[in-house]
Amino acid sequence: MKKPSFITFEGPEGAGKTTILKIIAEKCEKEGIEVITTREPGGSVIAEKIRNVILDPEHTEMDARTEALLYAAARSQHFVEKIQPAISAGKIVLCDRFIDSSLAYQGVGRNLGIDAVYDINVFAIGNQMPDHTILFDLDPEVGLARINANKGREINRLDVEGLEFHRSVRAAYLQLADKYPERIHVIDAAKSVDEVVKNVWSILQTSM
Repeated sequence: MKKPSFITFEGPEGAGKTTILKIIAEKCEKEGIEVITTREPGGSVIAEKIRNVILDPEHTEMDARTEALLYAAARSQHFVEKIQPAISAGKIVLCDRFIDSSLAYQGVGRNLGIDAVYDINVFAIGNQMPDHTILFDLDPEVGLARINANKGREINRLDVEGLEFHRSVRAAYLQLADKYPERIHVIDAAKSVDEVVKNVWSILQTSM
């Protein structure tokens, strides 16, 4: 991995992407690769404040369009303030979620339509799509069981959605992978952490 790249980690709840991202970042640093890690929603001061509003479990009355617009607003600020400057500086950016999350969760999970949510986000960030996206695919029942077993994990408003919601999100992710096969690389997140890390690292080395 030598050229500047914007790499996103995507997947349903409990797929382990956050854990794997941290391990991959450590491997990059050991290889002497300058890398920054960030997340969405959040990643900058303003975007983190928007995150708190979006994911607050008490905000159950939030309208789906409001949710989609808040995600796009947080993404716009995050992109301009953190991601774009890092890419311009020649760094590799590893981001925990980005636009595909909105397409899956709000576009399909909330039934707003992928095209409508995509248009909102194009306004927010222009045509800046990730160079590579690692999609951690996992059965929603397994992912939710992992969340329930992890007492130290943040429980947010999306975690408490019903199983059918999470199934629709997973299906949407796989639909996006079919649509953008050059960018989205699907990983079996049911495998061990070591196996998943090995597979992700192999993909990044061969695709960069």
